[in-house]
This record gives sequence, structure tokens and C-alpha cells, in this order.
Amino acid sequence: MPEGRLRVVIIESQVLFAKALCAIFSEDPAFEVVSDHRTPDAASLAASKPQIIVIDLDGQPTDVAATLSTCTQSAPEGRVCVLSMHLSSEMMQRCLSHGAEAYIVKDISPAELLRAIKTVAEGQSYVDPRVAGGLLRRRSLNAGKPDIMELSAREAEVLKLIAEGLANKQISARLHLSEKTVKNHVSRIFSKLNISARTQAAVHAIRAGIV
Repeated sequence: MPEGRLRVVIIESQVLFAKALCAIFSEDPAFEVVSDHRTPDAASLAASKPQIIVIDLDGQPTDVAATLSTCTQSAPEGRVCVLSMHLSSEMMQRCLSHGAEAYIVKDISPAELLRAIKTVAEGQSYVDPRVAGGLLRRRSLNAGKPDIMELSAREAEVLKLIAEGLANKQISARLHLSEKTVKNHVSRIFSKLNISARTQAAVHAIRAGIV
């Protein structure tokens, strides 16, 4: 994670929940909440220069594309972390397609929220594992990411199954491979994509359109 306190902007349409989010982040010394808003405000975002933008999409007056575009264009150095009540692979894919680095479902605990945001601050992407696993059934419209193109056909196949939530033992049975071979494939996938967690692998698979 970057040195110093991370500058966080909270965008939450309901004042009560906005203040609750501010309190959660303010209690962790890794974060500094620099402002909170009901909707994305281009001028305020540009002036705040946040490293992290936490935005609750539920109740925002504009669609996902317009809302996230305001965030990414106004604060290009900020990493956008979406909060939503929807355990939806379609919504997750739309958010990732429009520049979000995280998709977090709001029924998690404050501690889990902070861990997810810290993962993003370290340069990785994050999606709720329930969405990336059991509910991940639709294909992304994005394709041809260069890092995915580095994978072999077998590695892409293993990546697809990781994104569907299968453990190594299940992948072994599905592909009729030994668990050691699957483990080796997973290690090479993680190395080629420069990732360290299965949820991050799911993000790459979604963006490349292989699931």
C-alpha cells in the first residue's frame, strides 16, 4: 500500500450512510477522508485529488456509465470502488467496464470493506467473491486484453474455471488433470497476470470476456 494516509472521497446519496462510511474510514489510520458528497461533483473531485473514491451506486440519479465517467475523468489518479446492494454479475461487469477497480456488495462487515479497499490501494482489483464465483455466468463485452493474450489455451481454460468459483481439486476433476498440474497452471496464471488472489483472476477473466 502507498506510504502515508490514503486520501478517500465518499460518494453516498444518503446522509446517514455517508457519515457511517466516513466514520469507518476515519477510524483506520491508513485512511484520510477528505470529503463526502451525495453525488459525484466534478469540481470537488478534481480539487480533492483522491487516491480512492468509494461510491455507492444505489440511488445515484444518473446511470452507471455517466456516474463512473464523472469519477474517472475528474480524478484520473483515483481508484474507484463501487458499493452496491446488488449481488449481480451483470452490474459488476458494467462497473468494471466503465473504470471501477472494485465491486463490493454492501452486506459485508466494516472490516471486510477496509480489507477490500486496501487491496485496491495496493494496485489490485477486487470483486465480491460471491459474484465472481457462483453468480458469474455472463460474458463481458470487453475482449482482447494483452495480459490475457499471454496465457496458453489450457491456462485460459483454468482461469475460466477459477472465475466460476472452482477450487483446484474441482478444476482437476473437471479437466482430468492432477491437482499438482492444476496448481502449476494457477501459479503461472498468477505470475503472468501479476496477481495474487483468485478474486483478482476473476476480474481479468471478466474483462477479457472468457467467462
